[in-house]
Amino acid sequence: MNGITTTAGTGSRAESAAADFLQQQGLRIIEKNFSCKVGELDLIAQDGQHLVFVEVRYRKTDHYGGALASVDQRKQRKLLNAAQFYLQRRRINAPCRFDIVAITGPLGTDTTRINWVRNAFGTY
Repeated sequence: MNGITTTAGTGSRAESAAADFLQQQGLRIIEKNFSCKVGELDLIAQDGQHLVFVEVRYRKTDHYGGALASVDQRKQRKLLNAAQFYLQRRRINAPCRFDIVAITGPLGTDTTRINWVRNAFGTY
């Protein structure tokens, strides 16, 4: 690719960084990039009794509201619908929550900031 970073490649690297971070915090990653007709779930993890649906957001800078601000009501609805689809498809009945891992700054450097928001918009 001649040194050009693609959006998909950057997203994949951010999701890998988030997964590594969450594993260091004691979560067990169950699935990555679950995709269905109603949306996509970046990471699905186990945290004790909770199944955790993790939205990973990456921004180079905090300009324009930063990574956390990008998870608006519309995005939350899409995540909820995808999670409900996942639970039905896998026939899982467990307490669930939605977390956000917001990553800001150059990936893989000492200036990379990771902000993990647990239960960002509800427990189900």
